[in-house]
Amino acid sequence: MVILRSKEIRELSPSDLQTKLNELHAEYDTLVGKGAVSGVDNPGKIRETRRTIARVLTIMNENKQQGE
Repeated sequence: MVILRSKEIRELSPSDLQTKLNELHAEYDTLVGKGAVSGVDNPGKIRETRRTIARVLTIMNENKQQGE
């Protein structure tokens, strides 16, 4: 998956954000599972995926607070 920056994430609609979050969680679970069994080729990808999930969640929460 491509690394998403905050500017790119902010341009997505709320439904797209939820879809992207689900995709990122699935990818993260796959990477962690592979890492536990046989090792990962690029351990930095796990870290970057986790950070991207955090970015998406942060922006979703910001949008929710602005809507209130």
